[in-house]
Amino acid sequence: MSRVLHKSNFVIIFSLSFAMLILAGSFIFGNTATGIGIGSKREQAPGRVVNQAASQTDKPVPRVHFSRQAPASVKPVLIWTKVKGAVVYEIELLTEPPENPNGTTLSKNRFFTTKQVYVNGFNADVSTGLLGEVFYWRVRGLNIDGNPIGVFSDAELVYIDRQKDPLQKPVPTAVFNQSAGSTLLYPVYAWIPIAGAEKYEVEILNDLPENPNGVAPSIHRIDTAIVRGFDYYDESSRISENPFYWRVRGLDKAGNPVGVYSDAGKYNVNPAKPVTVATFGDSITHGGGSVSYSPADWEYSYQHYLDFPTINLGRSGDTSQTMVERFEQDVLPFQPQYLLILAGTNSLRGGVKADSVIMDLKVLKEKCLANNILPVFLTLPPINPDNIKKVFNEPTAPDWQDQTKLVNDFIRTQDHIDVAREMEFPNGLLPAQLAVDGLHLDIKGKKKIASAINANWARIAELSRQSRND
Repeated sequence: MSRVLHKSNFVIIFSLSFAMLILAGSFIFGNTATGIGIGSKREQAPGRVVNQAASQTDKPVPRVHFSRQAPASVKPVLIWTKVKGAVVYEIELLTEPPENPNGTTLSKNRFFTTKQVYVNGFNADVSTGLLGEVFYWRVRGLNIDGNPIGVFSDAELVYIDRQKDPLQKPVPTAVFNQSAGSTLLYPVYAWIPIAGAEKYEVEILNDLPENPNGVAPSIHRIDTAIVRGFDYYDESSRISENPFYWRVRGLDKAGNPVGVYSDAGKYNVNPAKPVTVATFGDSITHGGGSVSYSPADWEYSYQHYLDFPTINLGRSGDTSQTMVERFEQDVLPFQPQYLLILAGTNSLRGGVKADSVIMDLKVLKEKCLANNILPVFLTLPPINPDNIKKVFNEPTAPDWQDQTKLVNDFIRTQDHIDVAREMEFPNGLLPAQLAVDGLHLDIKGKKKIASAINANWARIAELSRQSRND
């Protein structure tokens, strides 16, 4: 019998990562847009974009092409590969090829530029800013301080047809259940924004919509949220033996549709499917990093690099206490054999003492053992309060290092994997090259966690065998 956990709430929710970016954007970049605004034959918007892995170089590579035979409308969606470590992208639209190809400075031929592109895609609007029938575009990654990471991409020529009716729809970039670590109990839906939209409506469904790419709500809707930005962290755990679907549409300031709903994405979080290993924790477990990347950017999840499959039961923002509170609801339906637990970072940095966190860990252990689950604790990586303050404008408890040591000392007396050993530094701080924001480990940091788990997994499996034989 299928079981669905959801809540129907029609509220405005600001996505976590968008709130982070507002802080980062105002701190670093300010207002940079100049020229055109972002804002019958029909153009088909680009289809589903599989989460492109970070570029092997610092130069992005264009992923869409508009030729003379297959031109774009005046509102084309431009897509490129991600640049590893880029917090934001700077894009240029040009009337002529750049005089400095693959350079690091802006071209004199630009008619529009912005530094406020937080995903690897951009819905340009050249309806009023371009006189000709072609333009060029190029893009580069920027770091947290707004400095270039590598060079501009090759300039891409775009042919346009002004008679084409633009079909504006957000392009989903979150693709679930198709790669390692891509099953989330608390999904994060992500998309490329569209020109002219002030906010977005995310619709979650229990069947395919009967009106694909329409403007009206589906009869299969089970939940919805109004958000700003380019992603939505689902506040509900999604559990069902049947698949879920999701789609998103743009809205203007008055709440009127801008374009149509995106193509529908599909995902499964099925408790009837056997699960051997589950991961349980806060945002470090949930995933994401480099400020702009969410748990739906799989390369920023440590589960992506494990040698075995997992289901991700992490939830961003969790404390050790909230993990205790949601254990029965979120862990027991899956009955994993192993539960990898990373708990306490948010508690400690918020001023909760180690004794309280350790008590929560003991309760989690008891709950696991009572349900024939082997709890495997992960030691807590360090953080960097200065970088947390810089990006989030949040304080950190002054005794966080002492309290973290007490928690890790306790964890090392349990069945555990010592991921923190891979990140010990003389000053005890997490360096920016492992976590730009001082908290959420980036790709290198997530690989370090996974490497420690993989190296110790045979030992953990042996513990499990011994436990079953006792």
